[in-house]
Amino acid sequence: MSSWADRVPAVAMAMLLAAATARAAGPGHFGYGTVPTPEQIAGWDIDVRGSDGAGLPPGKGGVSRGEVVFANQCAACHGTFGEGEGRFPKLAGGQGTLTDDRPEPTVGSYWPFAPTLFDYINRAMPMPTPHTLSSDDVYALTAYILNLNNIVPNDFVADRDSLPNVRMPNRGNFIWTDPRPDTKAAACMSACVDPATITITSTAEGKDLTPRTTGPLDDMQPK
Repeated sequence: MSSWADRVPAVAMAMLLAAATARAAGPGHFGYGTVPTPEQIAGWDIDVRGSDGAGLPPGKGGVSRGEVVFANQCAACHGTFGEGEGRFPKLAGGQGTLTDDRPEPTVGSYWPFAPTLFDYINRAMPMPTPHTLSSDDVYALTAYILNLNNIVPNDFVADRDSLPNVRMPNRGNFIWTDPRPDTKAAACMSACVDPATITITSTAEGKDLTPRTTGPLDDMQPK
């Protein structure tokens, strides 16, 4: 049986060879890892853009199929009709509540884009086993949840063409441009303002914006 002392020279030699390989490959190459395959990249490249549905995969699914999938995969947490179970979120209802003291930001009352619903279900649901649903089933669930919110009719079929055309009720209440003046200015590339000339006119110092009162949590802090 070889001892640790016997293995040290071999380990050192392997480290020297790895360092030499990294130097030979040029700066920024560390000599480990592999180039991902197209299949591996495809497994991560699943994002869907909400505004126009770019990235939606092939497939389709209707409301009736979505009702079956929802009952099997989603109802235990989100309720039979999207009303939510326990502390799990509601998916339907809530229209007209966003200005209330207790708003209900559901898919129908809050979300601006229908493709975003597909994206979220596809990447994160069902919670215990994400990435186990087929594209057809995700499309069907999307159609069913939109139907629960009275956004699409009973015969609606969701796919990469129809979903971006769904007009969500709250879409017009989102602000798509930032009105602040400093976000409009072009990046300074020449003749930039000298930082030494900038004057700070207001700070939070001395304004007690973070009160330091004693309470139960203070007793738990390390002494």
